[in-house]
Amino acid sequence: MTLRVPVIAAALIGVALAVRAVLAFGGYFYWDDLILVGRAGTQQLLSAGYLFDDHDGHVMPGGFLLGGLITRLAPLNWFWPALSLVVLQLLASLALLRALRVILGWRPVLLIPLTFALFTPLAVPGYAWWAAGLNSLPMLAALAWVCADAILLLRTGNQRYAVTGMLVFFGGLLFFEKAAVIPFVAFAVAALLAHVRGEDRPIRTVWRGGVRLWSAALALTAAWIGLYLVVVDQQRWSSDLGMTWDLLRRSFTHGIVPGLVGGPWEWQRWAPASPWGVPPATVMVLGWVVLAAVVAVTLVRKQRLGLVWVVALGYAVACQIPIYLMRSSRFTALELAQTLRYLPDLVVVLALLAAVGLCAPNRPGSAWLDASRARTAVTVAVAAAFVASSLYSTATFLVSWRDNPTKSYLQTATASLAAAQAESEAPLLDQEVDPMILQRVMWPENLASHMFALLSDRPEFASSTTELRMLDSGGHLVEANVTWVRTIVAGPTPNCGYLTQPDSPVRMPLDGPLLPAEWTVEINYLANADGAMTLSLDEGTEARVPVRPGLNRVFVRLSGAGTAITAQAQTAALSVCLASGPLGHLAPAR
Repeated sequence: MTLRVPVIAAALIGVALAVRAVLAFGGYFYWDDLILVGRAGTQQLLSAGYLFDDHDGHVMPGGFLLGGLITRLAPLNWFWPALSLVVLQLLASLALLRALRVILGWRPVLLIPLTFALFTPLAVPGYAWWAAGLNSLPMLAALAWVCADAILLLRTGNQRYAVTGMLVFFGGLLFFEKAAVIPFVAFAVAALLAHVRGEDRPIRTVWRGGVRLWSAALALTAAWIGLYLVVVDQQRWSSDLGMTWDLLRRSFTHGIVPGLVGGPWEWQRWAPASPWGVPPATVMVLGWVVLAAVVAVTLVRKQRLGLVWVVALGYAVACQIPIYLMRSSRFTALELAQTLRYLPDLVVVLALLAAVGLCAPNRPGSAWLDASRARTAVTVAVAAAFVASSLYSTATFLVSWRDNPTKSYLQTATASLAAAQAESEAPLLDQEVDPMILQRVMWPENLASHMFALLSDRPEFASSTTELRMLDSGGHLVEANVTWVRTIVAGPTPNCGYLTQPDSPVRMPLDGPLLPAEWTVEINYLANADGAMTLSLDEGTEARVPVRPGLNRVFVRLSGAGTAITAQAQTAALSVCLASGPLGHLAPAR
């Protein structure tokens, strides 16, 4: 039996990894993934500004570095991000198997928490999304590894486990600030294990036995919290406790409990949002029934399990509250709690606590639950039903996850940019990508110059161009026009309009005011020589514009607001006459 358990465990990990591979390679870049791509293409990978950026409340230098290296290796090639997810999942699975073996040995019951952790849909959304996986998967591996090291340190007294535990904990922090919970989870698991085995004063025993690990981990956690508070904008924290409670309650009723039986089975999605689970009443009721049955059976079978269940419930609450305090407001949709992407660490903690509970002594009078063919048959049947339910939920998630316009857009845009490079040397006016791909709130990573920065086969992006083209909603590069939001008023100089020279800037009024935004203006000019001029709105940055002799037209991207455009020739002896023209946004010419 001892040899059979490792073989079955390896087979379970192999099957689960194959499922995760299908999920990873069946997905594609989504939202935050493209922010990582844009930042990797426009910043130095080893700079502090890149590694220690406040990424929507996350501090993740390790995730940024790994994501940046993969992006630099093959820009906008999904194969490598997908492969990284599979490799990180393998590391997390092996680390969990190690922790379960340290707690339980190679007993057959090890397969119960392992099967749950490998297949439950509670961990799927946090895996399929590359940016989320770069956060959570290294943390999960570190969480399981440090728990095992803590137990081995207490069991053997070998201080090398304190060293490796600290190194792995630090590695987990580099990828996800939530890894700060690792030493607390490790201490709780070790103390509960001592408690269920009947040791006196388990907290004091665990503290003294691992004091070097605990004290070093607490010091590192305090330092990392200080760094987090410096990096992250604390104004994002919410005081809407009512909404936080509603989100937390919804996460249990529509997320955790259905996930215990392989739910939610069904998913919904409103692009560009990520999918959220919509469990039918059947799976919700089934989840509560199974949870009640498991609690009852374990309490009948095992002694000293009360604290284990309390810690499990406490972690299920505690691991979500900080996230909802950062994400919730009166405008937050409750479906946020049904996305399940904040729960992967809960899966590992529940698996470890289940292993601890299985170490508790049996109660007198529970012999009817001793090992038998009937118990084995029931256990295998329940496990098979759980895996089948989980695989169905995973399959329906993948169907919803694939409903993503990003793949078609990026592939079409990549081909269009390559074709444009072959056809013309004219630069492209920088522009925002389609909002279904990345919205304006993610500026500047929603700019084409950021998203496609690492592509070698494309035109250059510039603040001005003589050939106006744009990417349409499908990613096709098409001819474009400037919409007439405002018009440059006709100039006062006869047969010239507005005349600018190096020592005489000219102010060109608009027929109405502009709010702060990114604008495109069509400039029709007559110049006497090659050179350059600058254009700017009343409030905004200057754009340097090359000019050619003769009558020409150039399109310029201006950032800012105001009621006029100021133009000034920058080249000695350059004179430029400027005519009226439109100012607005880009729109396809056809």
